[in-house]
Amino acid sequence: MTWRQQPPSAADVSFLLDAPAGKAGFIRSVNGRLTTADGKRFRIWGVNFTAAATAPSKEDAPAVAAYLARHGVNCVRFHFLDRPAPAGLIDSKRDDTRALDPAQLERFDFFVAELKKRGIYSNINLNVGRTYKPGDGVRDHELLGFAKALTYFDPRLLELQREYARALLTHFNPYTKSEYRNEPAVAIVELVNENSIVESWFSDRLLGKNTQKNPGTWTDIPASYESALTDLYHSWLRAKGLPTVPRLRRAEFEKADRERFHREAEFYMELERKFFRDMGEFLKQTLGVKSLIAGTSDHNHGNSGYPLLASASVLDIVDGHVYWQHPRYLSDPKTGKRTGFEIGNTPMVNDPLNSTVVQLSRSAVAGKPYTVSEVNHPFPAEYASEGIPILAAYAALHDWDGIFWYTFEHADPSQWRAVQRGHFDIRPDPVKMAQLASCAVTFLRSDVRPARQTVLRSYSLDEVHESLRLPRQERPYFTPGFPLSAPLQHSQRIESFQASKKADVAAATGPVIASDTGELAWHRGNPKGGLVTVDTARTQAMAGFIKANARETANLAVSPENDFCAVTLTSLDGKPIAGSARLLLVAGGKVANTGMAWNEKRTSLVDWGKEPTVIETIRGSAALKGLTGARSVSVQPLDGSGGALGRPVYAVKSASGWTFPLGAVPTVWYEVTVRR
Repeated sequence: MTWRQQPPSAADVSFLLDAPAGKAGFIRSVNGRLTTADGKRFRIWGVNFTAAATAPSKEDAPAVAAYLARHGVNCVRFHFLDRPAPAGLIDSKRDDTRALDPAQLERFDFFVAELKKRGIYSNINLNVGRTYKPGDGVRDHELLGFAKALTYFDPRLLELQREYARALLTHFNPYTKSEYRNEPAVAIVELVNENSIVESWFSDRLLGKNTQKNPGTWTDIPASYESALTDLYHSWLRAKGLPTVPRLRRAEFEKADRERFHREAEFYMELERKFFRDMGEFLKQTLGVKSLIAGTSDHNHGNSGYPLLASASVLDIVDGHVYWQHPRYLSDPKTGKRTGFEIGNTPMVNDPLNSTVVQLSRSAVAGKPYTVSEVNHPFPAEYASEGIPILAAYAALHDWDGIFWYTFEHADPSQWRAVQRGHFDIRPDPVKMAQLASCAVTFLRSDVRPARQTVLRSYSLDEVHESLRLPRQERPYFTPGFPLSAPLQHSQRIESFQASKKADVAAATGPVIASDTGELAWHRGNPKGGLVTVDTARTQAMAGFIKANARETANLAVSPENDFCAVTLTSLDGKPIAGSARLLLVAGGKVANTGMAWNEKRTSLVDWGKEPTVIETIRGSAALKGLTGARSVSVQPLDGSGGALGRPVYAVKSASGWTFPLGAVPTVWYEVTVRR
């Protein structure tokens, strides 16, 4: 797929974007939903740009921005900006991390301006992957890694976060003619990434045992910080007239006295709330930032997220992260060096109650916009084609405010190649890129109706604390008795963290879990595999074991030879499929690098292969039904840029509809033209 040279594309969905970004003013939160300044509902269909990808050259930036717009992307989340240049914006030539690199910042400014021109907003992340140097004045700086948890309470780290935020957000962008704090094309500013002191507590990362230099992301804290945290806890206890006690370890949770456990949980929650309130106040009142503020994400679904959500929801936006079967990295116990990875490599359609939909749905809070700023089916999962169509549909059912797929790229565009070099980049994946465009239409156009019913549940503070001690069998909701089929039927929101209220909803029974709108269905009764169907007027889709289930939607029937695939059909002219003149059909399956080789269990790779990435061609036939007044139907296979690939095929009319072959040429998408 070319991105530097972009010929006219039949699959160009940039019409979804309202350029320039922020032309009516800042994105707002109104009645718990994102809106534009002139009151229109606003949804985010976004991607992450990570590390070196965040600041492309001036030669590449216009083409990258145009490429995103063609695929319907209307917001970019800038992730790991706080890394040393050229991987981030920090000046790497100094003995500290307290200055921004002028050349890197110039490139970033230009890219933000190019995005803005095309109707693409920015989400600026502040603290993500910053590490420290001797000149920073940070105690034991070489032992901190990303300093997760410590950023909530250490005075020096708090000071450096405010200093960095001031430097970046008061910086004047000469291309947009505004400082970032006054830039309406900046939709969101995020404070910290996947960072919670409560999580560090229940993960035994507050023990003070780390002595390893450059320890990485998820690490215990050094002894000096453990001592400082314990002193802080004891001062907090004494201020309440309570005796001092040692802090609890995870192994002590189950048998700990209820009052003692709740007190310590509240201490950590109070630290988080104070951080979010203080930083939010600093950004908005001291710096004058006008964008919406998000604290961090609920991301660890193997444990309760309610303590963190209760704290983070004091800010403008609530956020969640999840990955379907995130790789488990293997390392040498002696050296600590990574030696490989393992994934489950099983289809999500066969596990609906543990799906990304169900996991993410636990985090939405009533009265607050809800975004998902990281989600993916990581490479090399063989069932990844299910991910984007399913989540786009159910996110619309829940009326979430945004999705950012993680990640578009890690590398600078000068290094982009047609090969998967890691688990998360979607740019080299032909199936995900085609789905990015087609499902942008589905989500941004609100083709899937919001649920008829929103199920509200509330937790008392005691329940929030006790949720940390519930067994893992209660994942991901950690709400005993809550039916995990409910998020596949209705919208879910947390109403309050101040009083207990059970959700009034019954578990779905039978082989099909249907949404209360009747538009979405999760078929789970076939032993050969599951299937999700989307059946709306303007978008219809099937993802999973289509061949085994033999289901149809109102206007689409697919007979694939492949066992597993995802097929979406979307109207491009805004009309219902039955009356549309232009449609986009995407049929995707497996994606791999050339020569890629699995291990025997198909849970890891013994050879990553080389470029280019290759697709599993979806072969068989499709039929379009109920096309009002159709006289002819032509189907044009498209190449990676959305241009014509060979000659169009004319569908054959029969009693079952207009039938045409799939896979006559290797492609993932087709332009369908209906003449009347």
